[in-house]
Amino acid sequence: MKPTRLLAATALAALAFALGAAQAQTPGTGTSATGGQSAPVAQPGAGTRNLPVQSQQLARGDRKFIEAAVGNGMFEVQIAQLAAAKANDGNVKSFASMLVDQHTAANNELVQLANARGVELPAAPRRSLRREIEKLGKKNGEEFDREFVRKVGLKAHEKDIKMFEKARKDVKDPELKAFVDKTLPTLRDHLAAAEKLPQSGKNAAAMGANKR
Repeated sequence: MKPTRLLAATALAALAFALGAAQAQTPGTGTSATGGQSAPVAQPGAGTRNLPVQSQQLARGDRKFIEAAVGNGMFEVQIAQLAAAKANDGNVKSFASMLVDQHTAANNELVQLANARGVELPAAPRRSLRREIEKLGKKNGEEFDREFVRKVGLKAHEKDIKMFEKARKDVKDPELKAFVDKTLPTLRDHLAAAEKLPQSGKNAAAMGANKR
């Protein structure tokens, strides 16, 4: 081969190599192993929900229970905080403080469980419960104590226990079921403690029955 032809061939080979390298560095122009164009890398929020796998598998009933339990828990913490500050009777104050501590702990655990499953939680108790807090806040003295014990210590906890007993049978998520199993005895303890307070009216009825 003559020198001029050798130089020309070398130049063409170098040019072809340079063009190939430039194409390889251009985004979106490569091909996949199957022969199609390479798929773009998914970005957070670009058309897909970045939620844990569990959130897509959580049963509707489990989700509804979490939402209701968190809302009720927030209500009981907030109204118990009010009672811990405003109650007239020392025993009622102590009972309210216990509710604040134990319901806060339970709520925190349930919120963590819900967050891990992508459950959207209420920001506050539902409106009817917020009105209950407002109504109680307008009462004072013995009337305040009596209303708090009967509406929160008794009525709210009776509803909680009923809801948790149903959830114990119905929930599908194993961790949620474990939470229900652990929390239900605490709710029963709260109800029993409320029933022992004179403001509940339970003791008065029992004492009257004993006298007869």
